[in-house]
This record gives sequence, structure tokens and C-alpha cells, in this order.
Amino acid sequence: MPSYPYVLLSAAVSLDGYLDDTTAERLLLSGPADFDRVDEVRASVDAILVGAGTIRADNPRLLVNSAERRAARVAAGKPEYPLKVTVSASGELDPTANFWHTGGEKIVYTTEKGAERLRRAPVAADVVALGAELDWRDLLTHLREVRGVERLMVEGGGLIHTQLLQQGLADEVQLVLAPLFVGDPQAPRLFGPGGYQGGRLRLLETRRIEDVVLMRYEPTAPGVGTLPAAADRHWLALACDLAAQCPPSRTAFSVGAVVVAADGTELARGHSREAGDPVVHAEEAALAKIDAGDPRLADATVYTSLEPCTRRASRPLPCARLILDAGVRRVVTAWREPDTFVVGADGSGALAERGVDVVVLPEFEARAKAPNGHLLP
Repeated sequence: MPSYPYVLLSAAVSLDGYLDDTTAERLLLSGPADFDRVDEVRASVDAILVGAGTIRADNPRLLVNSAERRAARVAAGKPEYPLKVTVSASGELDPTANFWHTGGEKIVYTTEKGAERLRRAPVAADVVALGAELDWRDLLTHLREVRGVERLMVEGGGLIHTQLLQQGLADEVQLVLAPLFVGDPQAPRLFGPGGYQGGRLRLLETRRIEDVVLMRYEPTAPGVGTLPAAADRHWLALACDLAAQCPPSRTAFSVGAVVVAADGTELARGHSREAGDPVVHAEEAALAKIDAGDPRLADATVYTSLEPCTRRASRPLPCARLILDAGVRRVVTAWREPDTFVVGADGSGALAERGVDVVVLPEFEARAKAPNGHLLP
């Protein structure tokens, strides 16, 4: 399963949801204190992404302006500036734009046709062709697995923000609300129409900064099918945290589990040996807290730090069977069960054979193994 960086969307909007007006000058929606906050966020990430339209409209430099923050990056073994990233299907880019001539390394993601154009009219950047069309999952996989980007800040424009949210690829939205109205239907808006993930986003923080308000949100709705969504990482991380709460055992793994409805509502959680029961499993503990007739189970996702078991001596039904009996058809896990207690268990394979969509996120394997180190070679 491919891995993606943590994707943070950053934007400032008017009270009526506009990113800018239609005048020649860029509309400044926030002030010095918020610009400094944005500079701090830029200094904390590995890469900053804007679309080609933003480069054309705003001609941004996308720098870390604080010398102290740049020095701190260098002291931590990072480049002075984050990698600058843009996306252009056509490859029609102005080689004189500030983007190419300030800061550190740059990269352009484009199509095969766009790459051909950039060979004829090059810009000062690495060029990566993703195929006949642009694909956000391919782009994010390349950033993480080839360029080593762990945290990506996306600063626009609205179409890119919309696409990343609609595809479930945004881990966090940082939205600054400015106390003014634009009111021009021709002006660019932050989010466009289309099919978004269901459910409410979780509010992480609100902060007053001079006369604007910063709001930080994270999506909660699980992914669909075998495609991972950003919220899947949040819930699987919680399952790994629950595994760390298990009373230690020499004869059983420590596992955490969370059951989440399609709209992002947490239905139940559990962990191994919960409530003093020495043989209860995490998925078993969580599912036991949900009414068996709850209609939300059919579209729910079970997150478990270790894949569900297929054989056990302590109870009649293994966790894979309990999941099937509950009607759940999607499971996200961090770690395939080793042969420590059961040889060739393959809970993921057993569930997939019965029509369950199984997603394995290997970047969480180390966290899932941590409370089980005494059981592993």
C-alpha cells in the first residue's frame, strides 16, 4: 500500500468564502501576526505546494522569511527552505516567475504532454511526468517515497484544495477567516462544488490573531473500499495508542481497535485484556459495545493495530468471524500477524476472501509492534 505525506491545507478567506477579489492587486485577508504564523508553519514542513494558477495570479516566492527559523531547520539537518512544489497538467509555466528563482529545490508534477512542453521551454526545477493525466495519489506517493516528504503544506488554489478534500487526502485544514466581504461572483472561492466525504470535520483549535480567526479542522470520515483516506491514519493511530494501554502478557499480543461509522462517528473502542478480562481481544471488546442491529455497522470501518485473528483457543469465535457476523465490510490495520502464536494466520486474507475491503497501512507497523516488543524476535 502506498504511503502519503501528512497533507495540511492552508488558506485565508473572506466572511463570504472568497480567496481574493477581481482587482489587479492581491487582496490581503490577514495581517502581520498571521503572516508570521504562516511563516512558522512553512518552517515546520518538508514541502510547500501551490498550483500553476496561483503562480500566475500571485507570483509568490513561498519562502521561510525568518532567519531564525531557517537556521533552526539547518541545525536540525534539514534544507534551509522546504521543497517547493507545483502542479501543471499543461506545463505552461512562466520561467521568470519568483517561484523558480527564490528558495531551495523545486519540483513540477505534470503530464507526459506537459513534460514535453517543459523540455522545449524549461523552468529551473525538476520535472516529474505522472502519465497521461495528473493523479493526486501518485503525486503524494512520489513526494513521500522518492523525495522523503513527511509533511506537505498546500497553499492553493481553491481547485487544488477542493480536489484534495474530495478525494479524502487532506489530513488537516487551517482556515483563517477575515472580517470582510467580497461579494463578487467572479472572484475565486476556496471550495468548489462536488462530492465531498460525509460527516463533520473535527475542530482541533480556534485562535484569535489580531482581527482574524484561525480554525484548524481534521476530517473524520473513513475512506471507501481499499483506497486509504487521511482520516484512516487518524483512527489507526488511535488504535495503536489503545494497544499501548493493554496490560502486558507473555501469551498474547497487545492490540487496540476502534469501530467508526461512515460519517466519522466513533461507535466503540476496545483493547486486549480490557476491564480485567485476561482473554478478550480488542475487536471483540469494541464490537461487544455496539448493538448488533445497529444499521451503521454495514458501512463502518474497523481499525485494528494487528490484523484480526482467524484462530484462537480462548473463545469459540475469532475476531475475523466476529467482524463478518457484525456485517462490517471494511478493515484497516497496521500489522500482519506474525507466526508467534498461530502459524499462517492471515486474517487479512480470510476477510478479503469474504468480500471485506482490507487496507494495510505499513507506516504504522512500528507503533503497533511497540507494546509487543517482548514477544518478537
